[in-house]
Amino acid sequence: MSPRMPVQTDAAPGAIGPYSQAIVSGGLVFTAGQLGTDPATGELVEGGTAEQAEQALRNLEAVLDAAGTAFSQALKTTIFLADIADVPAVNEVYVRHLAPPYPARSTVAVRGLPRGALVEIECIAQMGERGEA
Repeated sequence: MSPRMPVQTDAAPGAIGPYSQAIVSGGLVFTAGQLGTDPATGELVEGGTAEQAEQALRNLEAVLDAAGTAFSQALKTTIFLADIADVPAVNEVYVRHLAPPYPARSTVAVRGLPRGALVEIECIAQMGERGEA
């Protein structure tokens, strides 16, 4: 059985509960969901869903980098939205961070997100080359 190795970086917001930013096991990285929180202030960035998605993806990228991988190695993402009508706005941001072939993805509307966030994004990636997406 592979050991579970936690990932921690100050380049992304710290956990706001009893969880790790990510866990590496079996050649895979499993991230916690990232909100559009500024790591320096701990506050959600100003603006709407697109601005929060941009920051969430930057935070996710920092966690993947700390784990030794990158978006180019992403296998699956899950996006949680406070309003499913925001999918087009998130997609515009998403394609600036991830490139074809895109990972498998689920997008889910939820009743609420921590801190009143509009979007949360998590990722499963394989360990490997840290290429640009």
